[in-house]
Amino acid sequence: MYVASDRNGATSILVALFGAFLLVTPALLSAQDYQHGRHVEPAFEGWRPNPDGSFNFMFGYMNENWEEAPFVPVGEENFFSPGDPDRGQPTRFMPRRNRFTFEVTVPSDWGDRELVWTLNVNGVERKAYATLRQDYLVDNMVIASETGSLGAGTSSPESRANVPPVATLQGDSVRVTRVGEPVKLLTHVWDDGLPERRRESTNTTEELERRMMRPPSRVTVGKINGLYLSWNVYRGAGDVSFDPPLPKVWEDTRTAANSPWGPLWLPPEVPEDGLYEVNATFSEPGSYVLWGRADDGGLYHDTYVTVHVEE
Repeated sequence: MYVASDRNGATSILVALFGAFLLVTPALLSAQDYQHGRHVEPAFEGWRPNPDGSFNFMFGYMNENWEEAPFVPVGEENFFSPGDPDRGQPTRFMPRRNRFTFEVTVPSDWGDRELVWTLNVNGVERKAYATLRQDYLVDNMVIASETGSLGAGTSSPESRANVPPVATLQGDSVRVTRVGEPVKLLTHVWDDGLPERRRESTNTTEELERRMMRPPSRVTVGKINGLYLSWNVYRGAGDVSFDPPLPKVWEDTRTAANSPWGPLWLPPEVPEDGLYEVNATFSEPGSYVLWGRADDGGLYHDTYVTVHVEE
Protein backbone atom coordinates (compact mmCIF):
# COMPACT_ATOMS: atom_id res chain seq x y z
CA MET A 1 0.00 0.00 0.00
CA TYR A 2 1.35 3.48 -0.89
CA VAL A 3 1.20 5.99 1.99
CA ALA A 4 2.03 9.63 1.27
CA SER A 5 4.45 11.37 3.62
CA ASP A 6 3.77 14.79 5.13
CA ARG A 7 4.46 16.66 8.31
CA ASN A 8 1.92 14.53 10.12
CA GLY A 9 2.79 11.01 8.98
CA ALA A 10 0.38 9.49 11.47
CA THR A 11 -2.52 11.31 9.84
CA SER A 12 -1.62 9.91 6.42
CA ILE A 13 -1.40 6.40 7.80
CA LEU A 14 -4.78 6.73 9.47
CA VAL A 15 -6.34 8.00 6.28
CA ALA A 16 -4.86 5.09 4.35
CA LEU A 17 -6.07 2.56 6.90
CA PHE A 18 -9.55 4.09 6.89
CA GLY A 19 -9.63 3.83 3.11
CA ALA A 20 -8.63 0.17 3.33
CA PHE A 21 -11.39 -0.41 5.89
CA LEU A 22 -13.94 1.08 3.52
CA LEU A 23 -12.76 -1.32 0.82
CA VAL A 24 -12.92 -4.37 3.11
CA THR A 25 -16.23 -3.54 4.79
CA PRO A 26 -18.46 -4.48 1.79
CA ALA A 27 -16.80 -7.89 1.66
CA LEU A 28 -17.44 -8.42 5.38
CA LEU A 29 -21.07 -7.38 4.99
CA SER A 30 -21.43 -9.71 2.02
CA ALA A 31 -20.09 -12.63 4.07
CA GLN A 32 -22.59 -11.85 6.82
CA ASP A 33 -25.38 -11.81 4.24
CA TYR A 34 -24.72 -15.49 3.57
CA GLN A 35 -26.18 -16.41 6.96
CA HIS A 36 -29.76 -15.69 5.84
CA GLY A 37 -31.80 -14.55 2.88
CA ARG A 38 -30.03 -16.39 0.07
CA HIS A 39 -31.59 -18.83 -2.39
CA VAL A 40 -31.37 -22.62 -2.77
CA GLU A 41 -30.01 -24.26 -5.93
CA PRO A 42 -31.62 -27.66 -6.69
CA ALA A 43 -29.14 -30.14 -8.15
CA PHE A 44 -29.48 -33.21 -10.35
CA GLU A 45 -26.75 -35.57 -9.13
CA GLY A 46 -27.20 -38.38 -11.66
CA TRP A 47 -29.20 -41.56 -12.22
CA ARG A 48 -28.87 -45.28 -11.60
CA PRO A 49 -30.81 -48.30 -12.91
CA ASN A 50 -33.06 -50.55 -10.83
CA PRO A 51 -33.36 -54.37 -11.20
CA ASP A 52 -36.93 -54.07 -12.50
CA GLY A 53 -35.85 -51.89 -15.43
CA SER A 54 -36.91 -48.56 -13.92
CA PHE A 55 -34.48 -45.76 -13.08
CA ASN A 56 -33.79 -43.54 -10.08
CA PHE A 57 -33.03 -39.86 -10.59
CA MET A 58 -30.85 -38.59 -7.73
CA PHE A 59 -31.20 -35.04 -6.42
CA GLY A 60 -29.52 -32.77 -3.89
CA TYR A 61 -29.21 -29.04 -3.41
CA MET A 62 -26.99 -26.13 -2.44
CA ASN A 63 -28.48 -23.82 0.17
CA GLU A 64 -26.46 -20.62 -0.13
CA ASN A 65 -27.13 -19.82 3.53
CA TRP A 66 -24.89 -20.87 6.42
CA GLU A 67 -27.64 -20.62 9.06
CA GLU A 68 -31.10 -20.37 7.48
CA ALA A 69 -32.90 -23.68 6.79
CA PRO A 70 -35.92 -22.54 4.73
CA PHE A 71 -39.25 -24.34 4.89
CA VAL A 72 -40.79 -24.55 1.40
CA PRO A 73 -43.92 -26.73 1.23
CA VAL A 74 -44.74 -28.64 -1.93
CA GLY A 75 -46.70 -26.29 -4.15
CA GLU A 76 -46.02 -23.38 -6.47
CA GLU A 77 -42.53 -22.84 -5.02
CA ASN A 78 -41.40 -26.46 -4.68
CA PHE A 79 -42.62 -28.87 -7.34
CA PHE A 80 -41.73 -31.36 -10.06
CA SER A 81 -42.91 -31.40 -13.64
CA PRO A 82 -44.22 -33.03 -15.70
CA GLY A 83 -46.66 -35.18 -13.76
CA ASP A 84 -47.09 -35.31 -10.00
CA PRO A 85 -45.59 -32.17 -8.40
CA ASP A 86 -44.87 -34.12 -5.20
CA ARG A 87 -42.08 -36.64 -5.82
CA GLY A 88 -41.02 -37.00 -2.19
CA GLN A 89 -38.70 -33.99 -2.22
CA PRO A 90 -37.74 -32.28 1.06
CA THR A 91 -39.56 -29.21 2.31
CA ARG A 92 -36.84 -28.24 4.82
CA PHE A 93 -33.50 -27.29 3.34
CA MET A 94 -30.45 -27.58 5.54
CA PRO A 95 -27.58 -25.13 5.13
CA ARG A 96 -24.99 -25.37 2.38
CA ARG A 97 -24.30 -28.37 0.14
CA ASN A 98 -26.40 -31.51 0.54
CA ARG A 99 -25.62 -34.24 -1.99
CA PHE A 100 -27.73 -37.25 -2.99
CA THR A 101 -30.53 -36.19 -0.64
CA PHE A 102 -33.37 -38.13 -2.31
CA GLU A 103 -34.28 -40.17 -5.38
CA VAL A 104 -37.23 -40.19 -7.76
CA THR A 105 -38.15 -43.39 -9.62
CA VAL A 106 -39.18 -43.13 -13.27
CA PRO A 107 -40.43 -46.00 -15.49
CA SER A 108 -38.34 -48.07 -17.87
CA ASP A 109 -39.84 -46.28 -20.90
CA TRP A 110 -38.81 -42.81 -19.68
CA GLY A 111 -36.66 -42.30 -22.78
CA ASP A 112 -35.09 -38.89 -23.40
CA ARG A 113 -37.63 -36.83 -21.44
CA GLU A 114 -36.61 -34.37 -18.72
CA LEU A 115 -37.87 -34.31 -15.14
CA VAL A 116 -37.65 -30.77 -13.76
CA TRP A 117 -37.45 -29.79 -10.09
CA THR A 118 -38.35 -26.15 -9.47
CA LEU A 119 -37.51 -24.29 -6.25
CA ASN A 120 -38.28 -20.70 -5.35
CA VAL A 121 -36.55 -19.65 -2.13
CA ASN A 122 -36.27 -16.06 -0.88
CA GLY A 123 -37.64 -14.76 -4.17
CA VAL A 124 -35.16 -16.57 -6.44
CA GLU A 125 -36.36 -19.40 -8.72
CA ARG A 126 -34.01 -22.15 -9.79
CA LYS A 127 -34.51 -25.44 -11.67
CA ALA A 128 -32.72 -28.79 -11.91
CA TYR A 129 -33.11 -30.89 -15.07
CA ALA A 130 -32.85 -34.68 -14.81
CA THR A 131 -32.26 -36.88 -17.86
CA LEU A 132 -30.99 -40.37 -18.64
CA ARG A 133 -27.93 -39.12 -20.49
CA GLN A 134 -25.20 -41.72 -20.25
CA ASP A 135 -22.65 -39.33 -18.74
CA TYR A 136 -24.90 -38.90 -15.68
CA LEU A 137 -24.84 -42.63 -14.82
CA VAL A 138 -23.89 -43.12 -11.14
CA ASP A 139 -22.43 -46.09 -9.27
CA ASN A 140 -20.99 -46.51 -5.77
CA MET A 141 -17.56 -45.28 -6.80
CA VAL A 142 -19.05 -42.09 -8.23
CA ILE A 143 -21.07 -41.51 -5.05
CA ALA A 144 -18.03 -42.01 -2.81
CA SER A 145 -15.98 -39.66 -4.96
CA GLU A 146 -18.66 -36.97 -5.18
CA THR A 147 -19.29 -36.96 -1.43
CA GLY A 148 -15.60 -36.34 -0.77
CA SER A 149 -14.64 -39.65 0.81
CA LEU A 150 -10.90 -39.76 1.30
CA GLY A 151 -9.43 -42.34 -1.04
CA ALA A 152 -12.58 -42.64 -3.14
CA GLY A 153 -12.31 -42.59 -6.87
CA THR A 154 -9.22 -44.80 -6.79
CA SER A 155 -8.77 -48.43 -7.71
CA SER A 156 -7.87 -49.43 -4.13
CA PRO A 157 -9.47 -52.72 -3.04
CA GLU A 158 -10.97 -51.02 0.03
CA SER A 159 -12.75 -48.38 -2.06
CA ARG A 160 -14.19 -50.91 -4.49
CA ALA A 161 -15.15 -53.45 -1.82
CA ASN A 162 -17.12 -50.98 0.30
CA VAL A 163 -20.90 -51.49 0.42
CA PRO A 164 -23.44 -49.06 1.89
CA PRO A 165 -24.40 -49.36 5.56
CA VAL A 166 -27.97 -50.35 6.37
CA ALA A 167 -30.10 -48.24 8.74
CA THR A 168 -33.24 -49.89 10.13
CA LEU A 169 -35.68 -47.94 12.27
CA GLN A 170 -36.95 -50.01 15.19
CA GLY A 171 -40.69 -49.81 15.85
CA ASP A 172 -43.45 -48.00 13.98
CA SER A 173 -42.67 -45.72 11.05
CA VAL A 174 -45.52 -43.41 12.12
CA ARG A 175 -45.58 -41.86 15.61
CA VAL A 176 -47.80 -39.46 17.56
CA THR A 177 -46.57 -37.06 20.24
CA ARG A 178 -47.13 -33.61 21.73
CA VAL A 179 -45.10 -30.42 21.60
CA GLY A 180 -42.25 -30.69 24.08
CA GLU A 181 -42.61 -34.44 24.61
CA PRO A 182 -39.64 -36.34 23.14
CA VAL A 183 -40.01 -39.24 20.74
CA LYS A 184 -37.41 -41.98 21.14
CA LEU A 185 -35.88 -43.15 17.87
CA LEU A 186 -33.99 -46.41 18.03
CA THR A 187 -32.07 -47.21 14.86
CA HIS A 188 -30.01 -50.28 14.09
CA VAL A 189 -27.06 -49.64 11.78
CA TRP A 190 -25.08 -52.40 10.09
CA ASP A 191 -21.82 -51.69 8.30
CA ASP A 192 -18.99 -53.70 6.77
CA GLY A 193 -16.26 -51.61 8.43
CA LEU A 194 -15.12 -50.03 5.17
CA PRO A 195 -13.62 -47.56 4.58
CA GLU A 196 -11.37 -47.83 7.62
CA ARG A 197 -12.41 -45.57 10.47
CA ARG A 198 -10.14 -42.64 11.15
CA ARG A 199 -8.13 -43.24 14.32
CA GLU A 200 -8.19 -40.72 17.17
CA SER A 201 -4.41 -40.97 17.48
CA THR A 202 -4.02 -39.02 14.23
CA ASN A 203 -5.21 -35.87 16.02
CA THR A 204 -2.03 -35.20 17.97
CA THR A 205 -1.41 -31.70 19.32
CA GLU A 206 1.23 -31.12 16.65
CA GLU A 207 -1.12 -32.27 13.90
CA LEU A 208 -3.94 -30.02 15.10
CA GLU A 209 -1.63 -27.01 15.33
CA ARG A 210 -0.26 -27.70 11.87
CA ARG A 211 -3.72 -27.92 10.32
CA MET A 212 -4.94 -24.82 12.18
CA MET A 213 -2.01 -22.77 10.79
CA ARG A 214 -2.45 -24.01 7.23
CA PRO A 215 -3.46 -21.20 4.81
CA PRO A 216 -7.15 -21.50 3.82
CA SER A 217 -6.29 -21.66 0.13
CA ARG A 218 -4.24 -24.81 0.77
CA VAL A 219 -6.78 -26.70 2.87
CA THR A 220 -8.13 -29.76 1.09
CA VAL A 221 -11.83 -30.17 1.84
CA GLY A 222 -12.53 -33.84 2.18
CA LYS A 223 -14.90 -36.04 4.06
CA ILE A 224 -13.45 -37.88 7.05
CA ASN A 225 -14.08 -41.61 7.05
CA GLY A 226 -16.05 -43.13 9.89
CA LEU A 227 -19.54 -44.52 10.43
CA TYR A 228 -22.12 -42.16 11.87
CA LEU A 229 -25.90 -41.74 12.07
CA SER A 230 -27.62 -38.40 11.59
CA TRP A 231 -31.31 -37.54 12.09
CA ASN A 232 -32.70 -34.33 10.56
CA VAL A 233 -35.97 -32.66 9.61
CA TYR A 234 -36.94 -33.63 6.06
CA ARG A 235 -40.46 -32.19 6.06
CA GLY A 236 -42.10 -29.95 8.63
CA ALA A 237 -42.36 -26.28 9.57
CA GLY A 238 -41.17 -26.32 13.19
CA ASP A 239 -37.80 -26.85 14.78
CA VAL A 240 -36.77 -30.25 16.13
CA SER A 241 -34.01 -30.82 18.67
CA PHE A 242 -32.14 -34.12 18.89
CA ASP A 243 -30.62 -35.47 22.08
CA PRO A 244 -27.81 -36.41 22.06
CA PRO A 245 -26.61 -34.01 19.34
CA LEU A 246 -25.76 -35.83 16.13
CA PRO A 247 -23.18 -35.17 13.41
CA LYS A 248 -24.38 -32.85 10.68
CA VAL A 249 -25.26 -34.44 7.39
CA TRP A 250 -24.61 -31.20 5.47
CA GLU A 251 -21.16 -30.09 4.45
CA ASP A 252 -20.08 -27.82 7.28
CA THR A 253 -16.38 -27.17 6.67
CA ARG A 254 -15.85 -24.83 9.62
CA THR A 255 -13.08 -25.79 12.01
CA ALA A 256 -15.15 -26.74 15.04
CA ALA A 257 -18.11 -28.17 13.13
CA ASN A 258 -19.70 -31.43 14.24
CA SER A 259 -19.50 -32.62 10.65
CA PRO A 260 -17.40 -35.15 8.70
CA TRP A 261 -16.31 -32.21 6.54
CA GLY A 262 -14.91 -30.32 9.54
CA PRO A 263 -11.10 -30.59 9.74
CA LEU A 264 -11.11 -31.49 13.47
CA TRP A 265 -14.07 -33.89 13.44
CA LEU A 266 -13.72 -37.41 14.80
CA PRO A 267 -16.21 -40.24 14.15
CA PRO A 268 -18.39 -41.11 17.17
CA GLU A 269 -18.05 -44.44 18.86
CA VAL A 270 -20.15 -47.21 17.30
CA PRO A 271 -22.47 -48.98 19.79
CA GLU A 272 -21.53 -52.62 20.28
CA ASP A 273 -25.06 -53.77 19.44
CA GLY A 274 -25.36 -51.35 16.52
CA LEU A 275 -28.34 -49.60 18.13
CA TYR A 276 -28.36 -45.81 18.16
CA GLU A 277 -30.83 -44.10 20.51
CA VAL A 278 -31.85 -40.46 20.10
CA ASN A 279 -34.77 -38.37 21.38
CA ALA A 280 -36.51 -35.91 19.05
CA THR A 281 -38.45 -33.01 20.59
CA PHE A 282 -40.73 -30.77 18.51
CA SER A 283 -41.30 -27.03 18.93
CA GLU A 284 -44.59 -26.73 17.03
CA PRO A 285 -47.59 -28.92 16.21
CA GLY A 286 -47.94 -30.40 12.74
CA SER A 287 -46.89 -33.37 10.66
CA TYR A 288 -43.19 -34.02 10.26
CA VAL A 289 -41.00 -36.41 8.34
CA LEU A 290 -37.64 -37.07 9.98
CA TRP A 291 -34.78 -38.35 7.87
CA GLY A 292 -32.15 -40.70 9.25
CA ARG A 293 -28.96 -41.27 7.30
CA ALA A 294 -26.25 -43.81 8.12
CA ASP A 295 -22.99 -42.86 6.41
CA ASP A 296 -19.67 -44.72 6.49
CA GLY A 297 -17.68 -41.89 4.91
CA GLY A 298 -18.18 -43.10 1.36
CA LEU A 299 -21.68 -44.56 0.99
CA TYR A 300 -24.99 -44.08 2.79
CA HIS A 301 -28.43 -45.52 3.52
CA ASP A 302 -31.60 -43.66 4.53
CA THR A 303 -34.60 -44.35 6.75
CA TYR A 304 -37.61 -42.18 7.60
CA VAL A 305 -40.23 -41.73 10.30
CA THR A 306 -43.43 -39.68 10.19
CA VAL A 307 -44.39 -37.91 13.43
CA HIS A 308 -47.75 -36.22 14.02
CA VAL A 309 -47.30 -33.59 16.73
CA GLU A 310 -50.28 -32.30 18.72
CA GLU A 311 -50.54 -29.25 20.97
